[in-house]
Amino acid sequence: MKRATTWVLTVLAIAALTLAAAADFAHFHAPALPGALLAIAIVCALLLILRALPLKARRPVVFLLVLVVIVAVVGGLSYFQLVLKPTIVKNAISAAFAPKPTAVVVEEAKAEQWPPQLAAIGSLRAFQGIVVAPQVAGVVSAIHFQSGDDVAAGAPLVDLDTSVEQADLANGLAQLKNANVSLERAERLIATGNTPQSTVDAALAARDSAAASVEHTQAVIAEKTIRAPFAGRLGLRNVDLGQYVAAGVGLTTLQQLDPIYVDFSAPEGALAKLAVGQETTLSVDAQPGRSFTGKVTAIDARVSADSRNVTVRAEFANSDHKLLPGMFADVTVTTGAPADVLSVPRTAVVYSLYGNNAFVVVPAKEGDGLAVDRRFIHVGDTRGERIAIVDGLKVGDKVVTAGQIKLQQNSPVTIDQGVALPPPAETPKP
Repeated sequence: MKRATTWVLTVLAIAALTLAAAADFAHFHAPALPGALLAIAIVCALLLILRALPLKARRPVVFLLVLVVIVAVVGGLSYFQLVLKPTIVKNAISAAFAPKPTAVVVEEAKAEQWPPQLAAIGSLRAFQGIVVAPQVAGVVSAIHFQSGDDVAAGAPLVDLDTSVEQADLANGLAQLKNANVSLERAERLIATGNTPQSTVDAALAARDSAAASVEHTQAVIAEKTIRAPFAGRLGLRNVDLGQYVAAGVGLTTLQQLDPIYVDFSAPEGALAKLAVGQETTLSVDAQPGRSFTGKVTAIDARVSADSRNVTVRAEFANSDHKLLPGMFADVTVTTGAPADVLSVPRTAVVYSLYGNNAFVVVPAKEGDGLAVDRRFIHVGDTRGERIAIVDGLKVGDKVVTAGQIKLQQNSPVTIDQGVALPPPAETPKP
């Protein structure tokens, strides 16, 4: 029996050592950890040593072994409770509360060529525009137009009653006829020497006075026919048939719409860039998505002392009459040759009190993922939905254009390959 126990312990020790060595060198996957197998081998070896010792020497050795085992168990439990367990809990909590990658939309910063531009707001003004009003008072006898009509130059608009003037004209023509007869008679008499020269001179003066009276009456009659001084579009009719109108009362408006002007203000510092003939574009809320092209035709000769702005006038073709006087206009003047700029979408810029910044996607410092790097930037001009970056980025940087609200420095991210959000609609101007 003793020999069989010794044989079994020896076989167990050798087997445990072999399995531990094999697991350590990864020759195959052992069913237990190498440390546990080694411990089994050591226990078996100690048991063999104890069996070989005399009985008197065996007891103190067993006592020491038991003491060592107790100390090891207590030390292991203490190590687990005081060191290992807090570390495990800390790692578990850190893993549970670790920030999850945020899905963001990115776009690369691009190099583009933008011409320098001056943006302003202005008002449209007719090439020629007047309030149609009579020079003399009278009663309306005829109206030849309707509100909004397009008329040619010289077209009659309103007739005032001329019955009194027609009577005066008839009287004047009669006096003129009599003055001509008297002048002819005086000229025949002076030719025969039967009348003095003073008689001829008086007859000539009477004839000229009668002719001037006729011309005056004809001018008054002509003034009572109000005509369009130039071709254009009429406004609303403010007169009715039979109405008495005083001199200077507005009957309607007349606007020449093609071409059309836009007047806008520019700061005095822009005078160095502005010049007559520069290309100008404008857009109006009444024609969304459409732009009109014209050129600068005049720059005011003075700068306003109140606003320190100068008024600039540009001219635009308006053959379809879509632009009307008084409209609010967004004006852009091209003031030079194109220049190289670095641009990103406007949604990539995060504006703040301590400086404008953008998030750039870079490889994470730890692991194989992606993270963001906050870059402080200086912005320049805008063109539609893109903005120029003066400093802080370089060509090819992948800037975040959507999803910045959850981002901080070094936040982990994933790139969303979906389509970016459409740009917001612009607010109409008043």
